[in-house]
This record gives sequence, C-alpha cells and structure tokens, in this order.
Amino acid sequence: MRWKRERVYKGKYKNYSISSKLRKEGKSNDEFETMLSNLALEDIVALKLEISARPISNRVYGVPIWTALPDMIKEAVFKFAYSASRTQGEAMNFLGLPEIRFYEFKNRFGIERFFEK
Repeated sequence: MRWKRERVYKGKYKNYSISSKLRKEGKSNDEFETMLSNLALEDIVALKLEISARPISNRVYGVPIWTALPDMIKEAVFKFAYSASRTQGEAMNFLGLPEIRFYEFKNRFGIERFFEK
C-alpha cells in the first residue's frame, strides 16, 4: 500500500503568518486569539474604532473613516491572502486579480515589508 506523501512547499512565503508575526511582536497570544475568534468581524472593527477614539473623547471630526474603509478592507484581505497562499500566483487567483493589479496592491500596501519586519 502506498502512502501519500504530503507535499512540502519550501519557498519564501511558507512562513508568512499574521498570527506568528503579531505573537513575535508581543501583540497576540493564545488567549487573545481565542477571545477574538468569538467576535464577529463587524464587532472587532467597531470595538477597535471605539478604543481608538477614547483618548480624544470620541471626537473624530475630520477623519475620513468612511472613505478610507475600502482601502483598509482591501489591505486586510490582501494580507490574509498573502499569508494563506503558498505562492503569489495562488494569492492572485484567490483575490481574482490580474498580475499587474496584484503587484500594484502589493507595493501600495507594503506587504513584503509587513511580513519581513
């Protein structure tokens, strides 16, 4: 009987993990990730905004949050796709982006710098 060998990818992107990066920086741990996993994405975003606004007494006048949302969301999804894919080609397919747009976003969001720091 032949056993299937698990295909091991030995490339530059195999160790890209947002969770690992945040843990190394001391910004995350098992307990925090467990609590976070119990929240809806909408609750996480709302809570982050509320906590960020506390030091300025909830006066966020002049901050264009609404117009910045699409870019924030795209950056977050791009980081996830980059960390969850083994290759850039996989990430492109996952995101449904043509190669030129993929590289535009990659450079715009500084994805390589994010994971290498």
